[in-house]
Amino acid sequence: MANIKSQMKRNRQNLVRNERNRALRSELHTRSKAAVSAAQSGDAAAAAEALRIAQKRLDMAASKGVLTKTTAARRKSRLTRRVNELLG
Repeated sequence: MANIKSQMKRNRQNLVRNERNRALRSELHTRSKAAVSAAQSGDAAAAAEALRIAQKRLDMAASKGVLTKTTAARRKSRLTRRVNELLG
């Protein structure tokens, strides 16, 4: 355990940020699954809306530093391609 005041604060900050990042990553998985399942059901309107929300969340995660910009772009591309394949 740290006994330096600044390191104790850093540890507390890391815990908070870890929880926030974990929640964001979990939401990314949930949103992506929702888009894919909507596409599998054949509902184009619901799939388009779920895809839009998933892409928005990926962009937000990239802007917050949870994902890098290129990782977010790659995931958006793969998700879009998968949804389009399932729909058409």
